[in-house]
Amino acid sequence: MPKVNCLACRHFFITYRPDHPYGCRALGFKSKELPSRVALASSGLDCQAFTPKDGKQKETPS
Repeated sequence: MPKVNCLACRHFFITYRPDHPYGCRALGFKSKELPSRVALASSGLDCQAFTPKDGKQKETPS
């Protein structure tokens, strides 16, 4: 599980497209998986574009 929770990020959005339901405005893409998972798989690093909605980084529960 990634440490970054896309649902708590201001760049995350729902596309309502069944083939690519999740999007990231900061990274500029849509995907079937949460953008933070795609970023982790692509770079081996947690998402570097994460910006919390409320000023705190929230982690995904284990």
